[in-house]
Amino acid sequence: MAVNSKKIAVFVVVVFALYVIITDPAKAADYVQIGFEGISSAASSIGDFMTWVANGGKS
Repeated sequence: MAVNSKKIAVFVVVVFALYVIITDPAKAADYVQIGFEGISSAASSIGDFMTWVANGGKS
């Protein structure tokens, strides 16, 4: 049962993404940019944390 619901969820997400891309490509590009900015910010924060840990937890 879990496999079927997972397949359905993936299908719904793919259909929604295609709908957004086809109906409003500019807005889809904005969503992609927001996603990449979020990933970049998260990676930067992890890097800052690892640097802090490597320095012995000192500011």
